[in-house]
Amino acid sequence: MSTISGVGVSEQVRGHLYALAGAVEGLCECDLTGLPDSELTTVMQQAEKSLRQASVVGHKLIVEAVERSLPGTLGHRSVNKLLVGVLRISAADASARVTAAKSLGTWHAISGESLPADLPETAQAQRDGDIGADHCRAVRDVIRKIPHAVPASDVEAAEQILAELARAGTPEDVENAGHELLAYLNPDGDLADDRDRKRLRGIRFGRQDKNLMTPISGHLDPETRALLEPILAKWARPGMNNPDDPASPTGDAEHPNVDRDRLAAAAGRDTRTAAQRNHDAVKEALRALLGSGVLGSHRGLPATAIITMTLDQLEHATGVATTASGGILPIKDALKLAEQAHPVLVLFDHNGRPLHFGRSKRLATADQRLALIAADRGCTRPGCDAPATMTAVHHVRDWSKGGATDIRVLTLGCDACHALIHDGPGGWQTQTAPKGTEYAGRTEWIPPPHIDPEQKPRINHRHHPKELLDRARRKAQARNETDARKRRDDHQRRPPPAREDGGDSPRPSRPA
Repeated sequence: MSTISGVGVSEQVRGHLYALAGAVEGLCECDLTGLPDSELTTVMQQAEKSLRQASVVGHKLIVEAVERSLPGTLGHRSVNKLLVGVLRISAADASARVTAAKSLGTWHAISGESLPADLPETAQAQRDGDIGADHCRAVRDVIRKIPHAVPASDVEAAEQILAELARAGTPEDVENAGHELLAYLNPDGDLADDRDRKRLRGIRFGRQDKNLMTPISGHLDPETRALLEPILAKWARPGMNNPDDPASPTGDAEHPNVDRDRLAAAAGRDTRTAAQRNHDAVKEALRALLGSGVLGSHRGLPATAIITMTLDQLEHATGVATTASGGILPIKDALKLAEQAHPVLVLFDHNGRPLHFGRSKRLATADQRLALIAADRGCTRPGCDAPATMTAVHHVRDWSKGGATDIRVLTLGCDACHALIHDGPGGWQTQTAPKGTEYAGRTEWIPPPHIDPEQKPRINHRHHPKELLDRARRKAQARNETDARKRRDDHQRRPPPAREDGGDSPRPSRPA
């Protein structure tokens, strides 16, 4: 039996398992009702870190099982089948674990030498307990979408940046930033993206089942999504076009003939899922289209997308633009859309727009909302991913407390997040980041003490993935510089090699 420090491997592993089981059992039996709010969240974080690190043990076990050919020995056709049979998990769960082990686990060559993980920085972040399975999946999905024509060095740098970003952000942050990173690696979209989009586009209708329901699946290209999003934003609003509610308003939620009180009452009764609301909206929109009589003379729907891009992107026609609904489409597709229809194109250049009103007006204007859509892109509360179409304009300093209706002190917030701003216990506060700070002018949200005892102001980067990438890049660069400096210091501290005759002085250099 192999040993580690004189202790058998089996005994050592068994001892760790006993300790783990005892710790988990002890935590399960603990009465947590006496924990203060701030301590409860700390326990959540510590438990989550341990669970994330436990996933690494699962990777090691899968690697060991595969390299021993254990599935075949035990009569299973694959390691997936082995996991399903031994652990009684679903096939989907088994597939996810094996996929993770392939890219994050430490595998070995035939000689026994350890091979580097496919995603080494991501694997290290998981070993540190900083990221979980969803973070790893998000990184892996982005890396998999990088075209093969991109140099390997760029792919390695991208993985390091995403792993660094994952340590401080959410899986959704990694996914959103991944779009920006992919656009950076392939700004013109000429490596594989165009061909892939044309190949993947399509909508498939299956056969009607016994309930006469038709399954639908497929992929929409960015332009089609940009056309569909504004329709769903208005027609799929809670309370609208509900076939189960005779009192539900039909058509467009923004139509002047829609009774606001009636819509609010219908929204309160609406128990449909978002998918069901989308379905009902599309059905009602198709019905209205067929009844309008325009199909015979009009080819396609008019575009009403609000597209946000920078002047630099417009001039170079590269990168990606965003829509008010949170969608992403390549710049050249956005420009093509603008040629064929009439979207509202918002650029970061608002000179001459009436955006400052002081105390003379309480409600924001359409110009101010367009400017905020371009700047904020969605709800500004940290972690919220509500797009601009689901938000309202709010004063950073409440109007009732003297707040002005000026663009620099207005922000976007969804109804749920805005309700969190109050002076009572557990209330959030907002302020504008001061000049000289990294995100000057942006809206900072100050969390209540039970979330952050230090109440450090937070910025929402969910709608600005480039900011996350830049910050992760800086951290990765700093980490590399620190590692390089440490290697230089270690090399300098290393004693000179001994002379072959046993002396301490170094050997003379070889003559030129």
